[in-house]
Amino acid sequence: MRAPGWSIALGGTLLTLLVLPIATLVLTSSPSDIAAGLAHPLTSAALALSLKTTLLSLAIVVLLGTPLAFWLAHGAGRATAFLQAAIELPIVLPPAVLGVALLLAFGRVGVFGGLLDRFGIALPFSVAAVVIAQVIVSAPFYVQAARVGFQAVDEDLTLVARTLGATPARAFIRITLPLASPGLLTGAALAWARALGEFGATLLFAGSLAGRTQTLPLAIYAALESDIAAARAIALVLCAIAFALLVLLRVLAARGAR
Repeated sequence: MRAPGWSIALGGTLLTLLVLPIATLVLTSSPSDIAAGLAHPLTSAALALSLKTTLLSLAIVVLLGTPLAFWLAHGAGRATAFLQAAIELPIVLPPAVLGVALLLAFGRVGVFGGLLDRFGIALPFSVAAVVIAQVIVSAPFYVQAARVGFQAVDEDLTLVARTLGATPARAFIRITLPLASPGLLTGAALAWARALGEFGATLLFAGSLAGRTQTLPLAIYAALESDIAAARAIALVLCAIAFALLVLLRVLAARGAR
């Protein structure tokens, strides 16, 4: 069945709006502009910090989010539904709201700021603040995808492994995790992409200190004031990473369907 003309016209308008800005970014960049932008000191420092913090935040999300997703996948009732809504709340909240909430919770005059200060811990405007902000905004994406992955696993296979003498931990590692891996990998890719693109909460809680807390999105914002080439180069790097992640997600989805 061929799509009607009105749907092509309206859908094409939205498609153009989605594609045009990215196409403009790519087409207005020359190799020399990209090379000059990548060689900018702001770019290299921001790229190194982003890779370090996003990989660390991803490790935390996977380590803590996997058991949480498994728990939610086997839960039922209003309590589980409430927990799922609470976990997904950072997805719909503006990042600026999360930044303010982090300051009120862990800032020097925050609710837990005095307690942290007793142990000599100052979270705001530090690398740890960057990681915490990235964990909070990215964890819901991983937990959501991992929960769906765990729910797709046939529990009878786990029961068979248990009857054959496997311990619960062994059955989880050898049976459940491999079968749920498409969902886990999809969630990890989405979480890493979200952490890499985090801006608002990081800016308010960690600041934009060059070489210390300035990640790639913050470097774009800073570079726009003085060096458009650097801003363009960093933006292209983020676009390339996002495109690669989308391709990876399509491959994982195809494998999961098989």
